[in-house]
Amino acid sequence: MVREQIQARGIQHPAVLNAMSEVPRHLFVPEEYRWDAYADRPLPIGLQQTISQPYIVALMTVLIDPQTDDVVLEVGSGSGYQAAILSRLVHQVHSIDQFSELTGAAQAVTQQLHMHNIHYHLGDGSQGLLKYAPFDAILVTAAGPVVPQPLLDQLKIGGRLVLPVGERHMQRLERWLRVDQDNYEHEDHGGVNFVPLTGKFGWD
Repeated sequence: MVREQIQARGIQHPAVLNAMSEVPRHLFVPEEYRWDAYADRPLPIGLQQTISQPYIVALMTVLIDPQTDDVVLEVGSGSGYQAAILSRLVHQVHSIDQFSELTGAAQAVTQQLHMHNIHYHLGDGSQGLLKYAPFDAILVTAAGPVVPQPLLDQLKIGGRLVLPVGERHMQRLERWLRVDQDNYEHEDHGGVNFVPLTGKFGWD
């Protein structure tokens, strides 16, 4: 998976490649799909949610520029796989999702793997997690029609936000950098297709 799907597409970040090699992806996939866990595509995990394609997980991880002392917010816990990758790279991960079934299952797997720096929260991720802000980086694993303002507001100066933005079935992967209190820079990293981000600052 790492060699053929990730390195072959140009991702060479050593720490990210190591994390992708070490975390057992099949443990985050429902039993009926485990035979396909390392395939080059997303897979359903229930509740109309998915575990992202391995390459996209790696790409989004590289784009937040993870540092060992970072505190990162993940919006959309899903299977817990993205949080597990982040846990190998940063100091703390706060992960929020609206589905208690998913956060419960994700927590069970990451605890089994002794990933004790992941903290799961239930709520509207489009509003961020103000209690623990500001964050060094925010990674959103669902697509909104616009960039949620609370997520921009909850970045530290120099903080990075990576998320898909656009229509329900086709988006652009964007990276935002908070330059100072009032200014941001952003980049476009290509077309993607994610499940919709629901909530106050997402889709209805």
